[in-house]
Amino acid sequence: MLKKRKTPLRKCLGCSDMKDKRQLIRVVKDKLGNVSIDLKGKAPGRGAYICNKQKCFEVAYKSKAFNRAFKSEISPEVYEHLMEEIQKNAE
Repeated sequence: MLKKRKTPLRKCLGCSDMKDKRQLIRVVKDKLGNVSIDLKGKAPGRGAYICNKQKCFEVAYKSKAFNRAFKSEISPEVYEHLMEEIQKNAE
């Protein structure tokens, strides 16, 4: 009999719901301090996750959840790129 594999769960910074890791968008901070969006989910570094919803993005942005998750200031370019990605996937 085959073992059933556990699906990794991660918490969304916007809505705080635990969801399957593959359903969320990963934002990663590497050792050099560069913050980028990791669409494949394999980039090395500290990761933070957010749902693919406009509402979750707005909550995370207003509460500065990414700044707390990475313990540093996040540039506006990263937020713009993340917003574009959410809008592209929502279509």
